[in-house]
Amino acid sequence: MEHHKAYTGGRFGVSQDGLDRVGSPLVRSGGRGRHRVGPALVLVLPFLAGGVLPQSSSAQELDIAGAYKRSFEMEKAQRYQEAIRALAPVYEAYPNGYTVNLRMGWLFYLNGNFNNAIAHYEVAGTAMPYSLEPKLGRLLPLLAQERWAEAEALAYQIVSVDHYNYYGNLRLIIALRNQKKLEPAYQIALKMTSAYPTDMYYLVELALIQDARGDKAEAKRLFEDVLILYPDNETARKYLGR
Repeated sequence: MEHHKAYTGGRFGVSQDGLDRVGSPLVRSGGRGRHRVGPALVLVLPFLAGGVLPQSSSAQELDIAGAYKRSFEMEKAQRYQEAIRALAPVYEAYPNGYTVNLRMGWLFYLNGNFNNAIAHYEVAGTAMPYSLEPKLGRLLPLLAQERWAEAEALAYQIVSVDHYNYYGNLRLIIALRNQKKLEPAYQIALKMTSAYPTDMYYLVELALIQDARGDKAEAKRLFEDVLILYPDNETARKYLGR
């Protein structure tokens, strides 16, 4: 599901704190950024994760697929409050459901209601304790609130079971860098650029870390490499004065 918003600064730009508050390529359709729930999962998981089915006739007659469809449409239009409202009947019927809380967490994050987002991701995590999705999702509002230490601890939980998790490692680096824990951030960035040598986000993170470590020449070289692959990257352009 949608738990992969991480950067800002336009289509290719990256902010210094590494957070996305506007439209990011990581959350658009296609690529590794967008993981929507398929129709079968949408229909089944609220029941499985929520426990016993509600007994009211209104719950039994609920148009779950229609509610999700309207919610996705409102999200696409960036009408996040309406996207939340569209899904509210499903949430009311299945307040402990995995899928609906996962999506509510995402929508509240997009709407800037970070505490509500965290609460919904925690409910989803309780429903399916071994799932990484709620943990990845919860990192977003934690980073947005600059709760770096909490984000670090949570990200370490993710990468301890999935060593090369793309977003777990990326958000861990952001949390570490913003706490000036540069050496572990550097080692993780090296690990991930070995796995993703041309990835824009990891290259930018590595460059920012090198700059913070005082290696300005290496930071400059890395940002020049970024601009070769991603000419519109705002962070690299700003750093190089272009």
